[in-house]
Amino acid sequence: MSTLEAAVDTMTGTGLSGSAGEHLLQQRFGTVERADRFYRQQVLPELNADMAAFVGRQEMMFVATASALGHADCTFRAGPPGFVQVLEPGKVAWPEYRGNGVMASLGNILENPNVGLIFVDFFRDVIGLHVNGHATIVPDPQMRRAHPDLPAETVPGRKAERWVTVRVDEAYIHCAKHIPHLRKVTAEDRAWGTDDVHRKGGDFFHAASEREL
Repeated sequence: MSTLEAAVDTMTGTGLSGSAGEHLLQQRFGTVERADRFYRQQVLPELNADMAAFVGRQEMMFVATASALGHADCTFRAGPPGFVQVLEPGKVAWPEYRGNGVMASLGNILENPNVGLIFVDFFRDVIGLHVNGHATIVPDPQMRRAHPDLPAETVPGRKAERWVTVRVDEAYIHCAKHIPHLRKVTAEDRAWGTDDVHRKGGDFFHAASEREL
């Protein structure tokens, strides 16, 4: 049995925060005491009131998923303040729209429900929040029957097709160090649901033109 396998076996059923790998490296690099202090002071099993209020102010988040084979993907989601709904302290949800049809994140969730969310406020609080948990894909009609207080869509052309709900396993701070303090500017109107290639960014990175060579 490898050292990592032994660590995984030791951790099984302990209820400790973090992965076996991170605990192994904490021992190897002498950070156990510092890490334990962070777990005790900052890692919660659900959102507290301050975290819920923070999520309710955010207009963007990053979503990390992985397939059953561990192939990872990280994507970006955005919307009006509160587009990520805190349904209860241990459960959050966000709407999924039409997109490019690839459904990379949802496909990963179908194989492997573990997700990692990070909210970063670049404009006001200049701080971040990690929310990790288990995700479920829910059709929009079913979601609205279960949660009739969900906000109605107000932007023409934008309609949620489904939602992702996440049962929270842990939530913790991402420190402000090195997070840039940005300033908002007025953006041009976004064409929700458009198929206009240029409005969607075109071939900005020249991937299509290179594939044609």
